[in-house]
Amino acid sequence: MIRTASAGDVDTLVQFVHDLAEFEGSPDAVEIDRDLLDAALFGPEPTAFAHVAEEHGAILGVAIWYPTFSTWTGRSGIHLEDLYVRPEARGNGVGRSLVVELAMHAHRSGYGRVEWSVLDWNETALRLYRSIGAVPLDEWTTYRLSGSALWQLAAGA
Repeated sequence: MIRTASAGDVDTLVQFVHDLAEFEGSPDAVEIDRDLLDAALFGPEPTAFAHVAEEHGAILGVAIWYPTFSTWTGRSGIHLEDLYVRPEARGNGVGRSLVVELAMHAHRSGYGRVEWSVLDWNETALRLYRSIGAVPLDEWTTYRLSGSALWQLAAGA
């Protein structure tokens, strides 16, 4: 069953973020905690949203996303920030079901796209994404400004 995450899921979702970071080889990069995720998902002005895959009361996977906007299409979209499925539940359609839910939400909302990033070595994820008709945007390079570089730029240094 896919459902919208609730405040009671936050601890599990934070653990999933840590598990995903471990899987991706960056466990020390995670700064999020329960309070930050709770505020992002359930604060007065949510900046992120989440859907969970659940079976017999146990959460098997999560899709954490936020809305975007395209000036080219003139419509909003979805950026899938994290898609994580517990290792024991992988290969059973959980990830696909979460992406289908996001596609349905985008369609119902009149959104023009769903986008995400994936590590180039994650063949399991790449196979899933190809199987649903997603295409890589090879001509685009993602840039990130964070940490001290972000603060230096903001300070005018």
